[in-house]
Amino acid sequence: MIKNSLLSTVEPWPYRVLSKGEKEQLSYEERALEGGWFAAVEVVGKPFDEASKEGVLKLLKYVGGTNDKGVGMGMTAPVSITAFPAEDGSLQQNVKVSLRIPSQFQASPPCPSDESIKIEERQGMTIYSTQFGGYAKETDYVNYAAKLKSALGSDAAYRKDFYFCNGYDPPMKPYGRRNEVWFVKE
Repeated sequence: MIKNSLLSTVEPWPYRVLSKGEKEQLSYEERALEGGWFAAVEVVGKPFDEASKEGVLKLLKYVGGTNDKGVGMGMTAPVSITAFPAEDGSLQQNVKVSLRIPSQFQASPPCPSDESIKIEERQGMTIYSTQFGGYAKETDYVNYAAKLKSALGSDAAYRKDFYFCNGYDPPMKPYGRRNEVWFVKE
């Protein structure tokens, strides 16, 4: 059942680009993201990479059919990990891994069988985003968050207490991988 979620068509999180910029050799976009229903799981007390993997596996099981309707929903992208930076820029051992529920299930999302997964309604938001490739780890997200912060400078108003670390690709895709860091505009 998980196999079907990973290999089927992936539905993107709907957004529109408001503007594009480049500074200090970093390209970034300002985007308006649609709101909707999300499946989310919090993992606390583990390093970022381990916690992220644990959360992603739980969500894959949910969209793969481990829910009250026993239905495989297909996959959406990105898998979004809310990270909470410490004073030194490193990430705290507290993450929230989330996935936008596919469009055909937005009106009535199936209930997760795993009680650690919560279904949350989120409002649309405007973000600043930068993209990079490879198999992203904590160090990559921290590095690109610092680059995005530097590129945006002090003029841009965005949330400093958290940011989103996003992965778009299944682990078996070795090339052309897409990862992004998002700051939420205030």
